Amino acid sequence: MVKVDGRGDESALIRARGLGKTYRRGGEEIHVLQGLNLDVDAGEFIAFMGPSGSGKTTLLNLLGGLDVPSAGSVTVAGDEITRMSARKLTSWRSRHVGFVFQMYNLIPVLTAFQNVELPLLLTSLSKAQRRQHVETALDVVGLSDRMHHYPRQLSGGQEQRVGIARAIVADPTFLLCDEPTGDLDRKSADEALDLIDRLVREFGKTALMVTHDPLAAERAHVVLHLQKGVLVDTVTMGRAR
Repeated sequence: MVKVDGRGDESALIRARGLGKTYRRGGEEIHVLQGLNLDVDAGEFIAFMGPSGSGKTTLLNLLGGLDVPSAGSVTVAGDEITRMSARKLTSWRSRHVGFVFQMYNLIPVLTAFQNVELPLLLTSLSKAQRRQHVETALDVVGLSDRMHHYPRQLSGGQEQRVGIARAIVADPTFLLCDEPTGDLDRKSADEALDLIDRLVREFGKTALMVTHDPLAAERAHVVLHLQKGVLVDTVTMGRAR
């Protein structure tokens, strides 16, 4: 269950309390997020919507430990990540967070296999174990027959599926998806959303997605709307989980 009033229980997978983010531009303070409270249980699929500048991507970055809040705290599975050192946070992200980006962020000189393997190179897994993980991830996204292809040899939809395989290869606690369909045609977008939905339903993953696309948001369990850094509306979707 998702709660945005700050009165959730301790069992929530992700807990944000009083979350704020302020930037300084010259002598001006820009409040991107203001006192945000949020609880997300394991197995949820959440979509964040709102106009540009409303704080959606900033919120995603704070929940994933890519940025540090100006105020408040983020706790994931009992770990308060906002108190971690930069080194410990880097290690925590590698184990717990899978990132899916709008522009795929694949390295063009590496094959699909090598791109997916990247997050595992900093682990203690053997070469054989890494191969098994990569092959499993590529099989989940339906690209076992493309593992030796380079990004330039893949369609946009296939590139995004490689990106999703890379996000899940280390079996993360949750997925952060920043406009995952923003650079795709409708058919490829639906295929990517089908895959994220399957990861939630069949593999028990938790997914948090920023999107401008109402059709993408419809796939989520809950849609949260942000306006000027404040959660202003919550819509629970009627889709079966």
